[in-house]
Amino acid sequence: MSLHETFNRSAFSQFINGPTGRIFRLVAGTGFLVFGYAYRGHALGLLSMAWSVLPLSAGAFDVCYISAALGGPFSGARIRGLTRGGGPRSARSSDEASLARAPGSGAHDHPAAR
Repeated sequence: MSLHETFNRSAFSQFINGPTGRIFRLVAGTGFLVFGYAYRGHALGLLSMAWSVLPLSAGAFDVCYISAALGGPFSGARIRGLTRGGGPRSARSSDEASLARAPGSGAHDHPAAR
């Protein structure tokens, strides 16, 4: 199992890529930004403001920089889909799949197709 698969199956990854983790990243990023702004005259304040971009953007755009750095998916939605035992599916693709399985609903059942 590769590093990104090991990471993406971990409890930490499940938390950080879930809804609660996104909120946590937004709050943490805001905290770094506020701290940095308060101490903007010091190097630590400037570093804090620069660092805040990572958790803020990760939470806002539902991405995972750690997974991407390990060679895995960048999208939080894709990570959640992989950890559920399958890839992320759109509502349209699952509807199309159920239509294809339903008898009498496919194009192959149309009289002109025979």
